[in-house]
Amino acid sequence: MVKVIAVAQQKGGAGKTMLAAQLGVAFAAGRRVALLDIDPQASLSAWGRLRAANPKAQPGVTIESVSGWRLAVSLDALRRDYDIVVIDTPPVLDSDARRAIRGADLVLVPLNPTPPDLWAAEGTLKLAAEERRAVALVFNRAPAASKLRRRLETEIAARRLLLLAESLGNRAGFANAFADGLGVAETGPASVAGVEIMALAERIVTLLG
Repeated sequence: MVKVIAVAQQKGGAGKTMLAAQLGVAFAAGRRVALLDIDPQASLSAWGRLRAANPKAQPGVTIESVSGWRLAVSLDALRRDYDIVVIDTPPVLDSDARRAIRGADLVLVPLNPTPPDLWAAEGTLKLAAEERRAVALVFNRAPAASKLRRRLETEIAARRLLLLAESLGNRAGFANAFADGLGVAETGPASVAGVEIMALAERIVTLLG
């Protein structure tokens, strides 16, 4: 059964598009994956064009751009042909973001381990709760350990929100791969970044059942 993941976060700079692309490539190991770009900035679509022109890109990842009422129609069509659909949502709580969250099995909220990122996630968390969708938070560009990170971990736990133990560090490998239309799971699967993204992908697959 196909599973839909909406990557959502109001705050810019949290790494939403990068995470969607990296996870899409990681998921594609043995699965059919579709990435849906509904962000007006269209960064994921630009990455997809680079990917289409790169002979090193592995098969199994389809990238489409859609908006408005067509999102539900596109999801219905993709559910017939893919195992996982990842939606890169806009950094605002508009009707498109609501449609994406409503159609998702999991809302994945990336955040740098700083208070502003957690504050900015409040609207997304509220919207997911209204739509009764499962939510998981994931630290991105995170130090292995810091006083601030531990503080946020404590606050998130106190609110009974799910923070995934698997996080992504501030690794150049992610950005370098993205710049070529690739995922770090392709360019450096044995690198620290490659190991991190595969561990996160496996954890999410487990969550989705």
